[in-house]
Amino acid sequence: MPIGEFCNREVVFATRKTSIIEAAQLMRRYHVGDLVVVDEAGGKRVPVGMVTDRDIVIEIIAKSLPVADFTVGDIMGPQLVSVQESEGVVETIRLMRANGIRRIPVVKQDGELAGIMSVDDMLDLLAEELAELAKVAPREQAREARTREH
Repeated sequence: MPIGEFCNREVVFATRKTSIIEAAQLMRRYHVGDLVVVDEAGGKRVPVGMVTDRDIVIEIIAKSLPVADFTVGDIMGPQLVSVQESEGVVETIRLMRANGIRRIPVVKQDGELAGIMSVDDMLDLLAEELAELAKVAPREQAREARTREH
């Protein structure tokens, strides 16, 4: 199952120049705890980093620094981990676990932002799949009962 089939395609994003206030307002407006930081080139949005509400708190608020002096580019994570939309669900889980990340941008083959996948999204997906799997045994028993009656 390619992760591109399941990722959230409505990604809230910012650029490196987005102010911290604007970033916080975007997070509040869209009820998200992170933004994908993109560079826009040739009509494409290419992810270059992530910034979370925690980054804002740890890097600026907790240090009593003036919020207005910083942009998203100043505090975004140093190295972005992303996944190709053609990668499988299991491979994506392994990548997230290996890097200790809860959210991962999903990119097209050319590097353009395609979506985002979170641990919560993954849990929802796996719960649905497990629920379907749980229905197999009762159906098998019912099928066997019907075929053995004759």
